[in-house]
Amino acid sequence: MASSAIPQQASASPLPEWITDKNYVPPPGYLGNLTVTQLHCLDKLKRELKEEGKFVEERMDDAMLLRFCRARKFAYDAVKEMLLSAEQWRVDFGVEDIRKNFDFKEKKEVDKYYPQYYHNVDKDGRPVYIEQLGKLDIPALYQLTTQERQLQRLVYEYEKSLSTRVKVCSERAGHPVENFCTILDLYNVSLANFYRVKDFVFQASGIGQNRYPETMGKFYIINAPWAFTAVWAVIKGWLDPVTVAKIQILGSGYKDELLKQIPAESLPKEFGGKCECPGGCSMSDTGPWNEAKPVESSA
Repeated sequence: MASSAIPQQASASPLPEWITDKNYVPPPGYLGNLTVTQLHCLDKLKRELKEEGKFVEERMDDAMLLRFCRARKFAYDAVKEMLLSAEQWRVDFGVEDIRKNFDFKEKKEVDKYYPQYYHNVDKDGRPVYIEQLGKLDIPALYQLTTQERQLQRLVYEYEKSLSTRVKVCSERAGHPVENFCTILDLYNVSLANFYRVKDFVFQASGIGQNRYPETMGKFYIINAPWAFTAVWAVIKGWLDPVTVAKIQILGSGYKDELLKQIPAESLPKEFGGKCECPGGCSMSDTGPWNEAKPVESSA
């Protein structure tokens, strides 16, 4: 039991042996930097999930549970409600089947009209994720795929990122990597195109916030047109204020800002970097996750 004699700062557990970055300091609310109250929230969540037969050993490590805790500011009832809702959604949406069997065979053709891809890492070791909405051609896109398959693809990539990409990136960086650096390119985007995919964007943002919380690290919106202020007013209403605070909106003069966060060698040439992957960066999935085996756990 906690008492006034117990210090307010406590570590949930010794940090994993694979953490070799001597400069790594766990941020508040992460493993190794939990208050007594936060530690109690985590321990109670694990205990009750196990007692109720809802603890999934292979997925629910401390790092995963703490993402939900941070998303609900360690308010226990809200944390548990969010986690159980996400677990029920996994069943309803068929996440395990998607994770094991999904095959986005139309990827190469879809890439011509809606590039969405992971591409190497930023200076903090995070996977870089890029979307180019300006190339969006709705009629052509939905002759090739459906909104449902686009959402399934999104979930498949989240699952791959959390099971493989961030774990390999953690091992390479020598410290935990739990979120992504995102670039959303709005070059040549029209308001008409945006509103035609607003339902997809709304559902995708809901999946990210509610089912895979605390996975947004840095988020850059580049080539934002003047009319984007109207769109942004709509999008902000769908997002948590904490999420909104992580988003940086840039115009056409974005290159220097991106290069502060992403090494030139890791950034595609079209965004001011030096990378030119054979066959195109958007189809390469280049990154350390294709160069090494993942560590067993980041907990």
